[in-house]
Amino acid sequence: MSSKKWQISRRTMLRGMGAAIALPLLDAMVPSRAYAAKKAAKAPVRMACMYFPNGVWMDTWIPKAAGAEYELPYALEPLAEFKQAFNIFSGLDKAQSKEGDGHYAKTANFLTGLKVTKTTGKDISVGGISMDQLASQHVGSNTPLPSLELGIDPVISGIDSNVGFTRLYGSYISWRSANVPVAKEINPRFVYERLFGNNGENGSKRQAKEYQSLLDRALEDATTLRNKLGRDDQVKLDEYLESVRAVEKRIEFGLNKKHTDWKPNKDVKIPEPPDAKPPASFQDHVKLMLDLMVLAFQTDSTRVQSFMFANDVSGRNFSFLPGVSGGHHDMSHHENKEEKIKQYREINRWHTAQLAYLLGKMRDVKEGEGTLLDNSMILFGSSISDGNRHDPNNLPIVVAGNAGGAFKTGQHIASEKGTPLCNLYLTMLGAMGVPDKHFGDSTGKIKDVMIT
Repeated sequence: MSSKKWQISRRTMLRGMGAAIALPLLDAMVPSRAYAAKKAAKAPVRMACMYFPNGVWMDTWIPKAAGAEYELPYALEPLAEFKQAFNIFSGLDKAQSKEGDGHYAKTANFLTGLKVTKTTGKDISVGGISMDQLASQHVGSNTPLPSLELGIDPVISGIDSNVGFTRLYGSYISWRSANVPVAKEINPRFVYERLFGNNGENGSKRQAKEYQSLLDRALEDATTLRNKLGRDDQVKLDEYLESVRAVEKRIEFGLNKKHTDWKPNKDVKIPEPPDAKPPASFQDHVKLMLDLMVLAFQTDSTRVQSFMFANDVSGRNFSFLPGVSGGHHDMSHHENKEEKIKQYREINRWHTAQLAYLLGKMRDVKEGEGTLLDNSMILFGSSISDGNRHDPNNLPIVVAGNAGGAFKTGQHIASEKGTPLCNLYLTMLGAMGVPDKHFGDSTGKIKDVMIT
């Protein structure tokens, strides 16, 4: 076969990936192994944004009463033991999602709140940077990885001819800019290697500089090809580049480490690397990713994460749940049929149970006088409310953790109808120390959640 001019040479690919896999660890790259916690220092605030597709059955999600004296609805009952540690939000809308199709125009801007450009080609746009990446720009220099983007499903490219949107829009919620998505990692082993390398030995600064030089050459070779590629090939290249950049950032942090008062506990036990292949079971795959999210925060490897339980329009089969015999997307199109609604709400409840698992793990991590959960904000929600209507209004949103003392929790905060979802994002960004007074289509912060 003749060689195409845009092809990445095998040497280039192996050169970059070899560095990504074999990089030795510097002491400074794994803060948990390098320092003891200082009692006088305040732990940093962390933020995770967790997305599940296809909306919820609203009758079993939104509490009937507002304020602190409310009863947990069926779908949120798995969170009962954490009731005082989270807030339920209702009345939050994404006005810029009212145009466009039922899914892609609503998922792609889950964390931007701005209009998604209808396109089948290269001119993708979600209006602006996602709020997690804005937070990363502000705090990312304090950790080996500025942010960590995770998921379960691989990126789906091509065109959904039924609606005229590129399927890429359903595969991302984190965006570095309006037209540049951040590649997510779906293999737990590769996540582990981004965090800790693949061995337990410490490297020297000389070795790190050699790897840095190697990575620079690999990145230079690859980035010159990007504009010559089609959209689908660009996605594949971006995923490769993101893995290489993650190693590059970890090296830079190790060589130019900032000294801060707060250090994570040095006694954190780093587990053995996961298997090379992701778990065959969806449930096990999700659980392992959640464990890695906790570990990433606990070791201060990053302070900003995002996680997609599935891509948009996910047809994931949930027959592993009692009483469920079909796929998620199909059940969300319930047509008000009781048989489908029952299964839909069980799927909603399962997702909530995964949040409860994560919160439990975070609560068990002690930090000074509090816990990792106390020092975090965990956004959990979907880009539409009722999946049958594809409604971007009154979105199902939960935020757990009190952001290091910045948030009041234990409430159902029922905002006035039409309140922008970006008002919540602006409030969360403020708790991360981002000074911006506007984000997306925000009109102000949500005062009811803030401790002033």
